[in-house]
Formats: sequence, structure tokens, C-alpha cells
Amino acid sequence: MALAIARPSTRARESARLTIEQLFRLGKPRVVALVVFTAVIGMFMATPGLPPLIPVVLGTIGIGLVATAGAALNCLIEKGLDARMVRTRRRPLAAGELTSRQAFAFVAVVGGTGLLLLYCLSNPLTMWLALATFLGYAVIYTVILKPRTPQNIVIGGASGAMPPVLGWTAITGEMSSDALLLFLIIFAWTPPHFWALALYRKHDYARAGVPMLPVTHGARFTSLHILLYTIMLSAICVLPFATGMSGAIYVVAALGLNGAFLAFAIGLHVNYSNALARRTFRYSILYLSCLFAALLIDHYSRL
Repeated sequence: MALAIARPSTRARESARLTIEQLFRLGKPRVVALVVFTAVIGMFMATPGLPPLIPVVLGTIGIGLVATAGAALNCLIEKGLDARMVRTRRRPLAAGELTSRQAFAFVAVVGGTGLLLLYCLSNPLTMWLALATFLGYAVIYTVILKPRTPQNIVIGGASGAMPPVLGWTAITGEMSSDALLLFLIIFAWTPPHFWALALYRKHDYARAGVPMLPVTHGARFTSLHILLYTIMLSAICVLPFATGMSGAIYVVAALGLNGAFLAFAIGLHVNYSNALARRTFRYSILYLSCLFAALLIDHYSRL
């Protein structure tokens, strides 16, 4: 009798564990990790010394929760699209491992908690900016821009560039020109980063009917725009040094990182291959992480 009672309980626990795992995956943890990383760098760059620990912790949790909710809502809205693409068809909703009701509840609870945390324990400005970022990504980009224009990632990139600004305001309670420089770096980085992915996933997007730039204008046109945006990114990355926000350690790292990015971009345009596009995409992630790490190292080296 005891065994008969235990079995349903064991199955229920296993089912709950799997559901939690799928909800975790729904929030795109690898994407959110980069969001949180750049937000935290923004927090540390916002003050001349170490920022207070409690605002850092609370701001990080709040921003991470809102970013997770935005990623999950993106998956919920694009459930049908994700099921048609090789890259995304294993996502929990597309694969039928979660229901839309479960996903919506997850978005509401996680996003609501994050916004409430930012409003009550950080500051209202950060909460409103986080809400605007959430709506910009999950609604304006996902619903309006992505299915309609090949410039979706350029316009929608504004939402993805907000994390360091959110981190900055979480500590200071106000905007700053330096915070906007961090925004500009990610804004210029987003198109070459995402177009590199779209290049080697071109046929996947075409089958799904998504008008990404390689689908509508071809690989040659896209690789040219990757190169042009990478040149623009390289110029923008000098601005923190030019304005006195950062020093020699940062600018040396930025020049090296951008030199490598330009080499990838030139290679894509001169002698395109899917393998090179994949390596460019992977490098772009490493690039942003190293660039923001260099900002932080330089910041504290000058105290």
C-alpha cells in the first residue's frame, strides 16, 4: 500500500522537476546571462568606487527576471514560428513540452516580480526603462518588426542595447552620457552579431517566412552591411576613451578586439562560407564579453 502511494508522489515530483527545467529553458538563460553581465558592468561603471552591494544584488535580480520574462514571452508569441525552424524547434513551447498557459503564467509571475522589485527596492526610473525594454523586445520587435522588415534587428536592437543603461540607473537613479555610450556600443554590435547568425541560417529563416536580410537581399549584401556596421562599431568603441570615460587598458583591448572583428567581417565579404559566418557569430559573443570586461578592468585600474 505504501509503495502504491509513493509511486504517484514520485511521478508528480519528477513531472514538477521537468516542468521547472523547461520553464528555465524557456527564459533563454544563455541570452539572459549576457544581458545580466552587461547590466552589472553598467552598475560598476556608474560609480568611481565600488557600488553598494544591496542595490547591485537587487538590481541584478530585477533586471534578470524582466529579461527572462521577455525571452519567455518571445517564445510564447513565436511558438508556431519556432516549430518551423531547425534552430528553434526544440524550444519547450515549440516542442510541446510546455503549454501556452504555463508559459503565460511564468511570464506574468517572473516579469511582474522583476518589475515590482525594481520599482520598490531599486528606483522607478529603472523599472520604467525595464518595462519599455521588455515591451520593445517582446512586442515591438517580435510582433511588429521581425515579420515585416529586414531591418528588424537594427530597429529592435535598441531593446537589446538597454541592459547597461538599466544597470547604470539602478545604481544612480539617473541617466548619463556615459551610459548612453554603453548603449551605443551594443546597438552597433547587434546587427553584425545577428546577421552573422542569419547568414548561415538563411534557409531556415526562408522556410519560416522571416524576412531576415540574407533572405531578402542575399549573402553578399548582408556581408557588406556586416562590414559597414563593424567599421561603425570600431569607431564607437573609441568614444569611451575619447571622452575620458576609460583609459589605455580599455582602448588597447578595444583596438585588438575590433581588429579581429573587422578581419572576420572582411573575410565574410571577400570569401563567404557558412563556417566562417558561424565563427563570426561565435566571436561576436566573445567580443562583447571581453570588451565590457576590459571596460571594468580599466575602470578600477584608474582608481
